[in-house]
Parts: sequence; structure tokens; C-alpha cells
Amino acid sequence: MSFYVVNSFGEQEPFSVQKVERSARRVGASLKLARQIAREVVTKIYNGIPTFEIFKIVKELLHQAQPVFGLKFNLKQAMKKLGPDGFGFEKYAAALLREACYTVKLNQFISGKCLGQYEIDFTAEKEKVFKIGECKYHSQNGVAVDQEVALANYARFLDISQGKFTLSKKAQGKELSALLITNTRFSTRAIQYSKCCGMELWGWKYPTNNGLEVFIDQNKLYPITILPSFQKQWTPAFNQRNIILALDVLKINLERLSQEENIQRDFLSKVADEAKVLLEG
Repeated sequence: MSFYVVNSFGEQEPFSVQKVERSARRVGASLKLARQIAREVVTKIYNGIPTFEIFKIVKELLHQAQPVFGLKFNLKQAMKKLGPDGFGFEKYAAALLREACYTVKLNQFISGKCLGQYEIDFTAEKEKVFKIGECKYHSQNGVAVDQEVALANYARFLDISQGKFTLSKKAQGKELSALLITNTRFSTRAIQYSKCCGMELWGWKYPTNNGLEVFIDQNKLYPITILPSFQKQWTPAFNQRNIILALDVLKINLERLSQEENIQRDFLSKVADEAKVLLEG
């Protein structure tokens, strides 16, 4: 029997066993386990089921099989929890780039040729490379970064690339490039335009087989928000100490943090235990 589901855009589409299997395989499940989970999902769904409900079913089945799989499966939702403030997607993106050996500066003001100043989300520099970066964060399901964002970002880059600051970087032998990062997907037209003009995109499942989620999984650079016991009210304290990644939790003195920020030690220990399961699994 075939089923249809309602995706994050509110559109109907056929239920895909292969999508369930691929999502389970992404977090490390064996082919046998992925197929077993897909078969069990089929027994629980109904016509018109929202895809977020299928997500919950798959997550629970993965957790039952191996807790680390359930934690990893929550990556996309964890990135949405970063939000436009607090930790912020910008700070998380900066943490990822630093792990890739870039020197990153956030919230820079850089002059262009035509306009006096632009506020730039970040610059990333490594060896002969200098990137002018913009982050686009979305908390809603089904939102893609479209061509208008890509057009505006590249137009700004073109002006900045002719300004005094970036011309001095060129004089140092640096190769300038524009980078647009998002926690969601890019539209087909945004990708088409960016390929044509040479702007680099980095987002969910893009570039193909080397998207944001692949880099995060391969390097275990999960955001702190992926840990189920993490509480939003801790954001200022963690942010002040640059605890952005789950692995950062394992580098801090929990006793001191508990005393200085009046956070119960038991809660912090639980967060640290979850980080160990995630990173050592």
C-alpha cells in the first residue's frame, strides 16, 4: 500500500522508504538496521502524516537501537535551536571554520568602492585565501535560501572586493571569495546563480555529499544544542565561556561552572555524559 505524507512546505508527496533508510544511514546505522527501521516506520504511518512525525518515529527507533544514533539524528533541529541570538548561528559557523584552520572575525565593518561601510557577518582567512562571509539562519521548516539572497550577497561582495581593505588583501597575494552559509537548504536558482558567478555556498546537503551536515558528522563538531539536557537559560553562561560545541563541554571544569553560574552540578554532569555518548560513540 502506498502512502502520501505532508512535507515541511505543506505539500503532499509520496512516502519514501528510501528516504527513511538514507536518513538512518547518515547517522551511522547499518544497512540492515536502516531497513529494519524503515519497515517499522511503515507500520506506524498513515495517509497525510506530517514528515515531522515520521522524524520523531525514526529518532525514537534509532535511539532504541543505539543512543548515539538518536543524538546525531537531531542535528538539523539542534542547529535551528541556535537561533539568531544567544549562541547564534554565526558563532557556530565561526567555530566550524576555525576547526578548518581559518582565522575568523565576526561582525566586521568593511568599506566598498561605492558604499562607505558594510557590516559583514564574518571574514575567514587562511594562507592565501580570504573569504567574505554571510550567514542566513532560518528557524522555520521548509524555508530555503533563494536567489534574491544570493544576488544581494554577491553584489555586496563585488563592491567590497574593490574597496581599500580588500585591495590591500589582494596586494598581499590573497585570493578573495564570497561565502554564503545557511542552516537550511538553497533553492535551485540560488545554486544555479552561485555556480555561474563563482560564489561558494555551504548549507544543508549542499555541496552534494559535502554539505554542512557531512562536515559536522565527519569532524564531530555538533552544536551544544544537540544535547537533550542542555537548557536554553544556560546560553549566556556557556556563550561567555565560548562553549559552542558539544565537545567544549568536555574541556571545562564543571564544578567551577556550577558554582559560578548557580547551575546544578547534576544537570551539568548529565550534559557531559550525553556529550561523551555522542562523541565517543
